[in-house]
Amino acid sequence: MPATEPPPPLHKRLPPGVWVALAWCAGELFTRLARVRLPGEVEPDEWPAAQLYRWEGLLALALSTALALYGSRLLSRRPLAALTWLLLAAGFATTALGEAEIPMAQFLAPTVALYFVAATHARRTAVTALVMALGTLAAWLAVRLLYGWVVGTSAELTVAMVAVIAWLLGNSSHQARVHAERLVAEHSAQVVTAERLRIAREMHDTVAHSIGIIALQAGAAARVASTRPAAALEAMRAVENEGRETLAGLRRMLVALRAADEGRDVISAGLADVDRLAAVTTAAGVQVEVRRVGDPRALPPDIDLSAFRIVQESVTNVVRHAGTRACRVTLDYRADDELALEITDEGRGRGSSTDTGFGLAGMKERVALLHGEFTASPRPEGGFRVAARLPVPAVVR
Repeated sequence: MPATEPPPPLHKRLPPGVWVALAWCAGELFTRLARVRLPGEVEPDEWPAAQLYRWEGLLALALSTALALYGSRLLSRRPLAALTWLLLAAGFATTALGEAEIPMAQFLAPTVALYFVAATHARRTAVTALVMALGTLAAWLAVRLLYGWVVGTSAELTVAMVAVIAWLLGNSSHQARVHAERLVAEHSAQVVTAERLRIAREMHDTVAHSIGIIALQAGAAARVASTRPAAALEAMRAVENEGRETLAGLRRMLVALRAADEGRDVISAGLADVDRLAAVTTAAGVQVEVRRVGDPRALPPDIDLSAFRIVQESVTNVVRHAGTRACRVTLDYRADDELALEITDEGRGRGSSTDTGFGLAGMKERVALLHGEFTASPRPEGGFRVAARLPVPAVVR
């Protein structure tokens, strides 16, 4: 049975608007508790204003709570409108307290809303929200100064500082999430690119050798068609067989790719197919000598496939570019920790770089992915040499 996903943490299960509503309720509850004498206290922490418990105080409480709850509902869809209603609620609630500034308790819900706006919305919206919050605090003090009333500048600066800190925390959360999403996107793009390169390598290695053999056989058939019809017919049958084998190889590759997407293991080509490769190439007119050094042993699938593709592509290059009738393939199973490959010929001393350039590049990429070493260059005595050294993990020794 599939594992059950654990439920998300509580702060993820509740929407931001609920947390803002809870912050408003907590702030109002604290305001009322601070104005009564709690057990162990000689007097209340704050003396209540005369109108706090009269009808106008109760009306301000009801109206401000309604505004705050309405703003909480809008927070996810219309953040700036939601903050507007929350700031109005903070102002109405303060009018019944007889305070010289908007207290921290009444500004708690707008502060929590600031955090969520900065954490979940675009930078422009977040900056606008911060300006609205600080502007409300400044406007409150300005109105009281215009009327000549007492103001609580230091307390209001504390409220403003807490609001800025909440905004900065929300902005940092937003930047961290954007950075994480960017990393995920870049990783996904790298995975897609790597998969495309892998498919391209497999397609190239599967088709290039067969096309080279087909070209050789077709050319031979054309040359002897009028003088040796039987030989031409035999060459064309070889072309037909190689074409069928190429189609079968492509089908196997597509099945392997589909199975890999489904998470299933598929048996791929490997060094066990080198003898068949040599026989087909020899029949086409280029003799391939296979030489094994050391004790052949089981290899990991990725190393086995890559080693075979390197041999296959190197032989293909000999057929297409070297202008020679023979080459040698050496498979060296060294000690316990590596496999060495060498493909040499005595031809013109050119590799696949004279054609598309994909052959040598593909082999180099394969070896690099396996943390091995790769060289390909003309030989001083003539011809071309491809060599690769692939480390073998200890788990398969």
